[in-house]
Amino acid sequence: MTLALDMITTAAILFIVASGLLAIFGVLKIINFAHGAWLTVGGYCAVVCAQAGITPWLSLPLAFVVGAALGGLTERFIVRPLYDRPLDAILATWGLGIVVGQLITLGFGRDVQFTESLLPGAVSFAGVDYSLYRLFTLAAALVIGGGFALLLDGTRLGLSARAVIMNEHLARALGLDTAKVRAATFMLGAGLAGLAGALLSPLTSVDPTMGVGWLVGAFMLVMAAGSSFAGLAVACLLFGSAQVIVSTFVSPILGGITVAVLSALVLRIRPKGFSNV
Repeated sequence: MTLALDMITTAAILFIVASGLLAIFGVLKIINFAHGAWLTVGGYCAVVCAQAGITPWLSLPLAFVVGAALGGLTERFIVRPLYDRPLDAILATWGLGIVVGQLITLGFGRDVQFTESLLPGAVSFAGVDYSLYRLFTLAAALVIGGGFALLLDGTRLGLSARAVIMNEHLARALGLDTAKVRAATFMLGAGLAGLAGALLSPLTSVDPTMGVGWLVGAFMLVMAAGSSFAGLAVACLLFGSAQVIVSTFVSPILGGITVAVLSALVLRIRPKGFSNV
């Protein structure tokens, strides 16, 4: 039962990490390689709250707001002029991620830091004692997924985003302000990256390179999911489960590359991945 819970909660963590990246890719058709940097920023928001003696729960909205604000600045001054040059936009966000990492190093040093768990301890679940915080990450993933479903189907921004995804030129001709949709989507994706970093901080160490390792897995999951959040959920569940199994029974080192390898295999067999799910 513990193994099954590890598989499900690992999938939830992967979904939280990759959802912001998918939101940007789905609308802007650009992979934001600064995603790992915003995730790291979110982790350090949790560190700042811990050092200031503030409740760690405050780190979650703080990380989202800081990530969204930085994302808004990035979209306005770096990404927006490069929408017609997607390769240049990818390279620009990659370079930005390096710069942000160096600025974090200057401000906080290279030392590894740890934060307090929002929900410490274990709880009896399905006959086993299991980490309460990992179960909380599962609930957080469900809330984020449900929030996206409501956003896409029940709000003006969601409907506008879907129109941009299907046909941006037609959406612009119908009077939609696609520039605002792009900006709002980028801010949402960056905010979710910051939130993911704050949520991850109790589970892993926080350092200036924290987001780098997560970026590769998130990138491969987004490629496998296409533009579908349902596809992302399926990919996270399948590949996250495989990662836990390989790490447990074979090698943690091989487990660390399982998501990337399986994503590549799926894309080789199904070029559109799970986009039709």
